[in-house]
Amino acid sequence: MGVWKREITIALLSLPAIAIAGFLSGHLLPLLLAATLIFLFRQIQQISRFEYWIGRGGKGDYPNTKGIWEDIYYHVYRLKKSEKRRKKKLRKLLEQFREFTGALPDAAVILGQDDVIEWANKAALKVLGLQPGDKGQRIPNLIRYPEFVRYLKSRDYRDGIILPSPVNGQITLAVRIVSYGAGLRLLLAQDVTQLKQMERMRKDFVANVSHELRTPLTVLKGYLETLQDMDDGSSPLLAGSLEQMRGQTERMQHLVDDLLMLTRLETQQRRTVCVDVPALLKQICNERGMVENSAGRLELVLASVANLDGDEQELRSAFTNLVGNALKYSSADSVVKVRWFEEGGTVVFEVEDRGIGIAPEDIPRVTERFYRADSLHGRKIPGTGLGLAIVKHVLMRHDGRLNIISELGKGSCFSCHFPPNRKCD
Repeated sequence: MGVWKREITIALLSLPAIAIAGFLSGHLLPLLLAATLIFLFRQIQQISRFEYWIGRGGKGDYPNTKGIWEDIYYHVYRLKKSEKRRKKKLRKLLEQFREFTGALPDAAVILGQDDVIEWANKAALKVLGLQPGDKGQRIPNLIRYPEFVRYLKSRDYRDGIILPSPVNGQITLAVRIVSYGAGLRLLLAQDVTQLKQMERMRKDFVANVSHELRTPLTVLKGYLETLQDMDDGSSPLLAGSLEQMRGQTERMQHLVDDLLMLTRLETQQRRTVCVDVPALLKQICNERGMVENSAGRLELVLASVANLDGDEQELRSAFTNLVGNALKYSSADSVVKVRWFEEGGTVVFEVEDRGIGIAPEDIPRVTERFYRADSLHGRKIPGTGLGLAIVKHVLMRHDGRLNIISELGKGSCFSCHFPPNRKCD
């Protein structure tokens, strides 16, 4: 601001001097015009020098000048120096980012508008088969798996997908897309080949062991029943022992059956038919001996006549597990409500009880295999711990979802929601 004051002061002092000289010489207007032209010429000269210096990128020292233009040059020079420091810092950060992403074992690809590849790390070149020259190409033109293309177009990236590597079919990739910024997305691909192999080995092991246990358990159960029939009641200890052995044998048989059911759900193709759900629910609710003391405790409400396109045996297993759990985890004199209705286009199967309820921290885990929330409440209720895991798998195979609302001491409500495209005639 001081320079501006000086420039204004010089201009104001120059005007009286020019006016006096003009009056004395009788040429006031020519002198004012000449002074104005000299001032304009000086400014044009300074602008020209400034434009030449800026045109060269402001490199080197700025021209030697005085007055306001010296301040202008100085401020621009400082801005250029500051910009240079910022660029240097950004360049360093960019190099560190490239080193970091280059060292990542997972593939990373930045996608811009219209699924165009903006950048890819070294791992992406290795497992996705991308080339350095593929920048600017649309990724669906390079990775043409139908499942991947559908996932990319869906814009619903909450869950990832599993697909083989385009480079090597023996490599299994877990692909996930994360949206960020203005229309940008980050595609991540992780090699999960070993995990999938271990999971396959586990499934095969469980299936084989469960299958092999079935025969000896059947034989053992048969002999125990024969021994019980032969028992004349003379030895209470023998009778009690045989009953306990029979109970544990049945428990192991139920466990094996549930494990085999889970294996089938994970490995076999679903056989879909149009399932008459109202009739199926009537059969389930009229079954005898589902749970001890269950007679008269089920209240069935069929508010919809909708049928489902699916596997009848799988749906029966899921619905039976939910109804059986509600009966087991509630008192012998309480009523369990079973409902089949439509809500907002979806079809819902709902089971509500007034039982012991589930703690909030247990709800996310109750569909895990062998997780038993009842043990935390000091109750030992017979079961395999696989029922809700079976329900979860059945719903996944029928595009459904499980919703659980529960409160300790007040009961639980399990509802299975099926999308409209699952309804059939």
